[in-house]
Amino acid sequence: MKIAVKKLNDKAVLPTYGTEFSAGADLYACVKEPVTVLPGEAYLVHTGLAMEIPVGYVGLIFARSGLAVKQGLAPSNKVGVIDADYRGEIMVSLYNHSKEARQISPGERIAQIVITPFLAAQWEEVQELKETQRGAGGFGSTGKFLESAGNV
Repeated sequence: MKIAVKKLNDKAVLPTYGTEFSAGADLYACVKEPVTVLPGEAYLVHTGLAMEIPVGYVGLIFARSGLAVKQGLAPSNKVGVIDADYRGEIMVSLYNHSKEARQISPGERIAQIVITPFLAAQWEEVQELKETQRGAGGFGSTGKFLESAGNV
């Protein structure tokens, strides 16, 4: 699949895949100089890119695991959603979950984007829903351990 990408800044870097089988393509910071993100704060990082995601697909922006685990920097909205009709700059709001100030450098890999198909639902109001074994059981209702495994 080809995705049309427009550089809005000469310093912008096109998304790249880390390995042959990577699902997410890395997005890079397009900042003039290093930026400091204080603990408990977010910073809107420019990528300098706009893209044309095909109709029927969405771009989902996720944290880079290394940056999130080692530095505590992850998208503040957890998962960013880039719709097929959006043509503005892709930006990532990075939140600092750590207790130390963190720095984002020009050209640093800041997040990853996954292009995936989606289904547009048609919402139909009903009076009753079909019964299931789980029913309305919510958080934790299916238990903590596999029943047959016991409490090992």
